[in-house]
Amino acid sequence: MSWDSFLEAAFNFSNYGELLPLFRDSIIAGAVLGVVGGLVGTFVMMRDLAFAVHGIAELSFAGAAFALLIGTDVITGSLVGSLLAALVLGLMGVRARDRNSITGVLMPFGLGLGILFLSLYQGRAANKFGLLTGQIVSVDSTQLTALVTAALVVIAALVAIWRPLTFASVDVEIAQARGVPVRALSVAFMIVLGVSVALSIQIVGALLVLALLITPAAAAMQVATSPRLVVLLSVLFAVTATVGGILLALGGRIPISPYVTTLSFVIYLLCRLLGGRRRRNSRVLA
Repeated sequence: MSWDSFLEAAFNFSNYGELLPLFRDSIIAGAVLGVVGGLVGTFVMMRDLAFAVHGIAELSFAGAAFALLIGTDVITGSLVGSLLAALVLGLMGVRARDRNSITGVLMPFGLGLGILFLSLYQGRAANKFGLLTGQIVSVDSTQLTALVTAALVVIAALVAIWRPLTFASVDVEIAQARGVPVRALSVAFMIVLGVSVALSIQIVGALLVLALLITPAAAAMQVATSPRLVVLLSVLFAVTATVGGILLALGGRIPISPYVTTLSFVIYLLCRLLGGRRRRNSRVLA
């Protein structure tokens, strides 16, 4: 493919004005999931759960693939797979070493199941591809209502456990000594994370879910030290990547995930450069 052909496939805005109103629900969904991803991603980074996110995504992919195979709702299947993985990790993996080993076992198992179910599925190839790369441009009003409802539940649950979860994430041993229910909080957050992964897969797919739940928060931590500012920037970066990715994808013929992941990576790279410069200047002044 020539460079001109690539640009035409990736950025073609000839009918953009006509397409934009048709995908209003998708844009709203992207903004909502960006908020969820930014909020949850902050705790994912604080609790060192980046690897666990990938493990949950693989089981979520398996659940979605099974639902696709038997002809039921894919989002429900994805949610069931995510919650099963989240419960296993929450109950068995309080310590990072245990959690990582369990995640390493779940990942190939979930991916293998997903590939098995997709190989047995005889429907449209686009449906298979969408589970891996995302297909938010297909969101309709009914799906949007369900997505917003689930997102509000996730946000409400996160707000309810915010303070003790923050305490337990910063120093688990002191939190235990102070009587904070660390294990219960771990299970509760893993359930919140599982739902968030299931929702996020609609945008970037199972293979690239880290771009929504990890990268924005990691970028925010490069340029901010205040917990509140980290959360605000994480949400801002996640919404920018998701909504920006959708807006760019409407003008191209390639899946949405490369746009979202590229925007997310560029934001992280800029934040890392800015954070590195600030740290060097601080050392010079000291």
